[in-house]
Amino acid sequence: MYLEFVCHELIVILTGLPVYKGDKDGGKVTTVIATSGSLPDRTQEISYADTKVIGNGSFGVVYQARLCESDQPVAIKKVLQDKRFKNRELQIMRKLDHCNIVKLKYFFYSSGEKREEIYLNLVLEFVPETVYRVARHYSKSKQTIPLVHVKLYMYQLFRSLAYIHSLGICHRDIKPQNLLLDPETAVLKLCDFGSAKVLVKGEPNVAYICSRYYRAPELIFGATDYTSNIA
Repeated sequence: MYLEFVCHELIVILTGLPVYKGDKDGGKVTTVIATSGSLPDRTQEISYADTKVIGNGSFGVVYQARLCESDQPVAIKKVLQDKRFKNRELQIMRKLDHCNIVKLKYFFYSSGEKREEIYLNLVLEFVPETVYRVARHYSKSKQTIPLVHVKLYMYQLFRSLAYIHSLGICHRDIKPQNLLLDPETAVLKLCDFGSAKVLVKGEPNVAYICSRYYRAPELIFGATDYTSNIA
């Protein structure tokens, strides 16, 4: 993995990637050398356009964009890469393949404003809504989410959790904002594996993790030896 990171860093430096050019509508197109999200590694040139910010936080920035080759919308999560460590989120997402988990399509590295800065960019399938925004919509309308929808969403969430738990992975940040929804199909997808970890028996874990209002009791009381039961 470290060698893979070094190779990508050299590509960024030597080729000047990403490359910017215009599309047929006059918008900016970014072309990069990306690696496939699933194993084994396959590198290819991809181009994307219509980039706009749709989220940001301490983790980095999330953009919405359009892949030029397929005309498909994607989300691009850009995070600062610490050269000393492997990126756990990338390692975990490359293992995942489930209909209720957002899919990693590609990933690539890009340089920052400072010479030593390297960013990891995760190119993910784009899902337009979240359970959080849907719940707020119903709340503002002084209505409740239909029970049949609640059952459908919970069923899909449990499927995604059962899948990652079978791989020994604990998400550690389950909350409405991380549950994506496609309003046309009612499909729910779990996203944001930035706090996820493959739990190893006997290996201590951090207790100060997961968004406060959704934190498991074990974490609130400072437990460092826990299982995927905390989700």
